[in-house]
Amino acid sequence: MAAIPGGIDPDAGPPMMIPLRHFLLALAFLVAAFSVAVADAAGLIVDLGSIGFIHLFLVGWVCVTIMGAMTQFVPVWSGTPLHSQRLAGAQLWLVVVGVSLYGIAWIGQWGWLLAMGGSLLLFGFWVFVYNIARSLLPARPWDITERHFAIALGYFFLLTILGFLLALTVAEINVIGELPVGYGPIRSAHLTLAVFGAILTTIYGALYQLSTMFTQSEVTRIDTILQHVEEGTYPIGVFLLAIGRLLDAWAVAMIGGVLVIVGTLAAGTFLARRLIGARVAWTPMLSRYVVVVLALGIWLLGTAPAWAVEPLGHTARLGVPGSVSTVAIGVIGFVVFGTLYHVIPFIVWVHRYSDELGLTEVPMIDDLYDDRIARADFIFLVAGTGTVMTAEVMAMESIVTLAGLTGLLIGAVLFVANMGLVLRRHSPHSVGSLVIGRPST
Repeated sequence: MAAIPGGIDPDAGPPMMIPLRHFLLALAFLVAAFSVAVADAAGLIVDLGSIGFIHLFLVGWVCVTIMGAMTQFVPVWSGTPLHSQRLAGAQLWLVVVGVSLYGIAWIGQWGWLLAMGGSLLLFGFWVFVYNIARSLLPARPWDITERHFAIALGYFFLLTILGFLLALTVAEINVIGELPVGYGPIRSAHLTLAVFGAILTTIYGALYQLSTMFTQSEVTRIDTILQHVEEGTYPIGVFLLAIGRLLDAWAVAMIGGVLVIVGTLAAGTFLARRLIGARVAWTPMLSRYVVVVLALGIWLLGTAPAWAVEPLGHTARLGVPGSVSTVAIGVIGFVVFGTLYHVIPFIVWVHRYSDELGLTEVPMIDDLYDDRIARADFIFLVAGTGTVMTAEVMAMESIVTLAGLTGLLIGAVLFVANMGLVLRRHSPHSVGSLVIGRPST
C-alpha cells in the first residue's frame, strides 16, 4: 500500500490534535461501552444498563469518531478549509460531557441527569452540524461522498431533537404529552434516524471513497449504477421509514423500509466488489470490511421479509432478532474498527514522517501498528460478535451473551492498545498533550 493514497491533499486537514483528540476520547467510550455491557450481562447493573451501552457505543464511540473523521477529511477531500477550529473543539467537549452524563444517568437510573446530558448533546451535535456544513458549502460540485455527508448532517440535526424530547420525558419533564405523537413512536423514529440515517449514511458515503482508495480497484459502469441506486433509494427510504414510525403509518414505513433494503443491498454489493477486486496486500482495514459485507448480508436476509410485513413493531426497529448486534457491532462497529486502523496511523504519519519522505527511510503507514495485536483483536472481535449474535437470535442463556461480550471487551482493549502504541511510538505529541494540549500542530 502506498504511504499516502493519491487524489487527496493531506495538508488541507486541520491540526492533528483536533481529529486525534476526537478519536482518543471515542476509544475511551468504546472500552466503557463494552465494560458496561459485560457488567449488565453479569447482573451487576440494573435494567437500564443496556440503554447505557447503546449510548456509550453508538454516540460515545461511533458518533464522536464520525465527528473527528468529518472534521479531518471534509477539508482533505473537498479542498476547503475547516470553518472553525474553535467550534471543532467545542463540539467535542459538549458531546463528550453530554454522553458521559447520559451513560451515568441510564446506568444509575438518575433521570434528572438525562435533561442535562441531553442539552449538551443537542448543542454539541448542532455545533458539529453547523461547522461541517459551513466547511462543505464552498465545495462545488459535491461528489457522492459529500452529498452523503450533507444528508447525514440533516439526520444528526433531526435525531438530536427527538433524543432531547425523550431525555426530558424520562427526566419527568413531560413535553411529549403536549405533542400528537407518543413516546414509543418518537423513540422508534429517533433510533431510525440515528442508526440508518446519521451513522450509516455517513458510512456509505465514506466507503465509496475509502474502499476504492485502499483497494485500488477499478470502478466500472456496474459500480456506478450501484452508487446511483443506493443514492436514489437509501436516503429517502430512511426518511420515510422514520416518518412512518413516528406517525404510525404502516404503508409509509413499509415503503421506506423497502427503499432502505434496496439501498443497503446496492452499497453492500459495491463494497464487496471493491474487496474482490483489491489490488493491494491484505490489511486489517480490509479484513474488517469483509466482516461488514458478511454482516450486511445476514442482516438483509432476515430483515427484508420482516420489514415487508411489519416495519413498525418494537422488535423490528433494527430488523429481526439478532439485528442489534449484527448492525451495531458487525456492520457499524467493524467499519469503524477497520477505518481507524488506517486513519489514526495516516494522520500520525503525515505529521511525523511526510516531510522526511525522500530524504531518509521512513515507515509505511501500515508499519505503525502491531500486526500481532491486530490479528488478536480481530479474532476476539469476530468471535465475540458471532457469539452475541447467536445468543440474540436463539434467545440463549445470559452466560453465552456474557462470554461473547467478554470477547468483545478483550478485542476492544487490544484494539485501543494498538492505537495507543501508534501514538506513543510515532506521534510527535504525548497522549496526554493530545487530549488537553492546544491544537496548534
